[in-house]
Amino acid sequence: MSLYQPPQNVLASRQATIGALFHARVPANPGRRAVVEGERVLTFAELEARSNRLANGLLELGLHRGDRVGLLARNCLEYMEIELAAAKAGIILACLNWRLGDRELQHCINLVEPKVVIAQADLTETLDRLELTPHRRIAIGPEYEDFMAVAADSYPDLDIDPEDGLVILYTSGTTGLPKGALVSHRAMVARGMCFTSEFQVPIGDNFCAWPPFYHMASTDQALGTLVRGGTVHVIDGYEPDKLVEILQNEVMHFFILMPGMVGPFAEILQAQQVKVKGVSVCGAMADLVPREDIAAVTRALDAPYNNSFGATETGLPPASSNLIPIGVAPTNLAKRQSAFCELRLVDPDDKEVPVGTPGEVALRGPTLFSGYWNADETNAEDFRNGWFHMGDVLRRNEDGTLDYVDRVKYMIKSGGENIYPAEIEQVMLADTRVHEAVVVRRADRKWSEVPVAFVVPADPGLTADDLMHLCKENLSSYKRPKDIFFVAEEELPRSTTGKVQRHELEARLPAE
Repeated sequence: MSLYQPPQNVLASRQATIGALFHARVPANPGRRAVVEGERVLTFAELEARSNRLANGLLELGLHRGDRVGLLARNCLEYMEIELAAAKAGIILACLNWRLGDRELQHCINLVEPKVVIAQADLTETLDRLELTPHRRIAIGPEYEDFMAVAADSYPDLDIDPEDGLVILYTSGTTGLPKGALVSHRAMVARGMCFTSEFQVPIGDNFCAWPPFYHMASTDQALGTLVRGGTVHVIDGYEPDKLVEILQNEVMHFFILMPGMVGPFAEILQAQQVKVKGVSVCGAMADLVPREDIAAVTRALDAPYNNSFGATETGLPPASSNLIPIGVAPTNLAKRQSAFCELRLVDPDDKEVPVGTPGEVALRGPTLFSGYWNADETNAEDFRNGWFHMGDVLRRNEDGTLDYVDRVKYMIKSGGENIYPAEIEQVMLADTRVHEAVVVRRADRKWSEVPVAFVVPADPGLTADDLMHLCKENLSSYKRPKDIFFVAEEELPRSTTGKVQRHELEARLPAE
C-alpha cells in the first residue's frame, strides 16, 4: 500500500504565515490598539493599511519573494509595520543591530545583500561610513511616509510558503563575526503558539517590547501578540519611568526582564511602592541573574520568575517551562523541558548520554530556525543527523528536570548578549604590538559575566589604553574588555597540545 499523498490544494489549505494571520485578525479588532509608542497609537485597521502600503511599495520597487530588506532602527512603532510589511510581501527582513561597530555592521549587511535598507534618519550617517554595494535607502520620517503615501493600501494576497524566511536575527559566531539566523513564518507561528500554551497567555494580552527588536525577545513576542489580537507597547530600551507607567496602567501576562536590570528595577519598584495592575509571569534567563534579585523583583511584581533556557535559533525551547515562585532566592535552577520539541543530550559521537551525564543539547521541533544565512558548512555541522546542536551542555536528572552545565565552546554571556572571545582577540591581534591575546570571562554582579583580557605584548611600549582605544573603534560597547592584564608568554597556562587553558586564567583573576 502506497502512502497517502495529499493533493496540492489540500497542502495549500494548511498554510499559515504571519502576514496572513495578522490580516485575518483585523476584521474582529479594527479599532483595538495594535501598537502603542507613547502618545502614538495604531489600531489594527491602521496598522493593516500602513503595512499593506509599505508591502506594496516594496513590491513596486521590483523586490521579489525571498529578497532581503535591511532594517537599521531602534525600537519604534515603525519597526512593527515594517516587519508585517515584509511578512505580507514575502520578503526577508534583516534586523540589524544599531549598536554594532562599523566593521560588524558592514559584515551583517554584506552577508544578506539587501536590495533596500530602511533606517532611522539619525542612523543613515552610519551607513554613509560603510563600504557597501549600492542599494535603495529609505529614511524613517518624511521620506518613509512619502514612499508609503503613493502605494495602495490593499492587502497583497500573495502565495507565501510557511517555510519562507521571515526575519534574519543575528547571533554571534565562534569566528567572532555575527551569523544570520533565518527564522521562517512556520517557526514564528510555532513560537507564538508554544508561548501561549506554556504560559497560558490570553488572547488580547498586552506585551511591553522594550528589549531591542533585533533580538528574539521582542520580535518573537511582539509578532505573536499581534497575531493573538493583543497590543504591543513599544519602548526604546530600558527606560524605568516608562516601564513603571505601563505596569501601573496595563495588565500583561508576561513582562520580560533581562539580566543586568533586574536588581535595579526591583529597587525602583520597591522605592516607589509601585502598584502593578497585573503581571502573571516575569523575567528571563534566571541563570544570569543574582538569586536575591530574582526574589526581590518577584515580590515587587507579585509574579513568579521565568526560568527560561532558549535561543535565537530555537525560540522558547528546549527548556523554558519552569517558574521560580514569588519571593524565592533559588538554590537550584533546574529546568523543565519545553513542550513542542524533542530533546536529546548527546556525546561528541552524537550518541545519547545516560541520565545524570552531561551532554550537548540536540533539538528538533517546529520552533527551530531554518539555518544560518550563507553558512553551508556551519549548517551541515550544527544540523547533523537531522537535529540542531545548540552548543550548550545540559544534564538530565532522575526526575526529568534539566540542569545547565556549560557551553561546548567557550562563550561569555553578558547581560543577555553572547560574546565570543575570538572576536575580541582578533581585534587585539590585528595590532602588531600584540604577541598574544586571551579573553576570559569574569563574574559580574550586574551583567553576570564580562570579558577581561590577558595580553602578551610584542612591544614594551604598549599600554592598556592603546588596546582599549582599539577595541572602542572596532567592537560594540558590551564586547569591550573591562580589564586588560599584561603577562609574559610563559605565564599563560597551556595544555600538552599548547592550547591556552582559559579556566585556569579565570582562577587567577583578582577579585572585583
